[in-house]
Amino acid sequence: MPAIDLAQLKRQTARLANIFGQPAVFIRELHEMLDFYVNRTLRTRQTIAPSSVLPTYRTPTVILRRIEVELIPLAERNATQALALADELWDAGYLETRLLAAFLLGHIPPQEERLLARLTAWTQKVRAPSVRASLLTNSLARLRKETPDQFLTLVKEWLYPHRREFWANGIQALLPLIKDPDFENLPPVFELVEPIIEAAPATLQPDIEELILALYQASPTETTYFIKQILEKSKNPQTVITMRRISPAFPPALQENLRPLLRRRATGKLEKKP
Repeated sequence: MPAIDLAQLKRQTARLANIFGQPAVFIRELHEMLDFYVNRTLRTRQTIAPSSVLPTYRTPTVILRRIEVELIPLAERNATQALALADELWDAGYLETRLLAAFLLGHIPPQEERLLARLTAWTQKVRAPSVRASLLTNSLARLRKETPDQFLTLVKEWLYPHRREFWANGIQALLPLIKDPDFENLPPVFELVEPIIEAAPATLQPDIEELILALYQASPTETTYFIKQILEKSKNPQTVITMRRISPAFPPALQENLRPLLRRRATGKLEKKP
């Protein structure tokens, strides 16, 4: 890989910005640019990304970030062109092109009615962990911030009881919202995730743990009460099993609050309230 000349990189990315509205040309020149920065002493162009089925150029982060900077204002001003380019980038099938496609979605105005269709379709197909993470965070950025009700409606679709395969996506999509210090409306989030926590299979335990930790960080009192209520009401044995397995990762205060209830539920001696 040649040393990165920042002035040259700026010219290359400016050229990409100039052909933003020509997806086929953009993709061709993007491939040429990424190929220019390939480190040929380490790999061939068709190397598969780790934990992925996607070919990758192993592009340095600074290059992708520079491309993103050029694309942000264009995507914000022209949703139709941004969607067309995102589609081409996604179909190109490289790790880098799909990351750029996911990034573009996050800068399209959330009022664009075709945005949700892309998000739903792509999250159903994605297998590369880094692309999945970008779709569930970067792609939802404006939707999450500017239209939180619409965002929660989308997440609710992923958390329907008959869509277990999408539960992890729904939880991961919620995390940035919960962690946002400006977001304070936790009750709708509790309502969405309660049946998921109660019925979560063992494969979802890492996601449930991450969710509860984020909720507790946002509001310890509300989250403690929320988890206690789930444990008291749930008739699903898996609920107690899940909580017992992930509770060692909880903050000490939460562990202490849940320990008696978990012990009683585990032994089948939950006290009835008068």
